[in-house]
Amino acid sequence: MAPFTRSVIEVIRAIPEGRVMSYGQVAAAAGSPRGARQVVRILHTLSGKYGLPWQRVVNIRGEIALDENGGGSEQRDRLEAEGVEFGLSGRIDLGRYRHEPDAEREVQG
Repeated sequence: MAPFTRSVIEVIRAIPEGRVMSYGQVAAAAGSPRGARQVVRILHTLSGKYGLPWQRVVNIRGEIALDENGGGSEQRDRLEAEGVEFGLSGRIDLGRYRHEPDAEREVQG
């Protein structure tokens, strides 16, 4: 497994319940700030195999990128079950629900 792929898996696994990260944010945390499309590929191909909480990764606007037939409604249901609220526009308030791994490490450290 490529090091970036391994890092992406670790970053996604570390997103706590009720929090989200954007594809680009996951890529940057895994060491490749321009690797958002690779994160999409990794989620698509490896979520089942590695039991990733794929629902916790959204686009940069706090929206679900999947359409209804592609798992979008399931993603929303899963996030709502974790306590994530969607605004009237269908967006998640990233100021409230975004997981910031480095900031949380600083607070705990």
